Amino acid sequence: MWKRPWFSGLAIVLCLTPFLYLSWRWYQADLGINSIEYVSRFTGKWALRMLLICLAITPLRRIPGLSGLIALRRMTGLFAFFYGTIHMLHYFGFDAQWNWLVISEDLTFRRFFIAGAVALLLMAPLAVTSTNAWVRRLGGKRWQRLHRLIYLSAIAAIIHYLWQGKSINLDPLIYAGILFVLLGLRVVFSIQKRRRASQVTVQPASR
Repeated sequence: MWKRPWFSGLAIVLCLTPFLYLSWRWYQADLGINSIEYVSRFTGKWALRMLLICLAITPLRRIPGLSGLIALRRMTGLFAFFYGTIHMLHYFGFDAQWNWLVISEDLTFRRFFIAGAVALLLMAPLAVTSTNAWVRRLGGKRWQRLHRLIYLSAIAAIIHYLWQGKSINLDPLIYAGILFVLLGLRVVFSIQKRRRASQVTVQPASR
């Protein structure tokens, strides 16, 4: 299934579905009383969800029969950047109304906006270097080290979400818990990999 031509197309459609849904509601003027806040929260949540989906692919592909999910990792990462960029442009255009004094103040003194900007900026080089040409140009190991920035981006995005309100809400805590589990699994996998490597390289002394 993973290698069939229609699979990538279906994955793209699924990733675009939230954007199409939002566009339809905007066209129908059905964004609620506070449309600016609705769009901001909607795009921000989907940027974070795509980040978490991207991070979830690595542990899920270890399940027998799901190894083909690796083909979706770059795509979901790119869609995380896509929704994050829409989230940022919406803030610039509708919330701050392209007032650079307001924007500079928000990005300098307000920790909520700073965390969000950090999350998006960390995703930018990952989106730029997502092609196979960049993998060859950087080399596999350097490319992998660079793309570990996704962990920091996800952490910054969670912090951005946690700091958006005056009180702690349940939703960002749920997302934080999911991220904690995903990062914890990576630590476990890394420890297991090192143990296997040490068992291979360290041989008992022959008599």
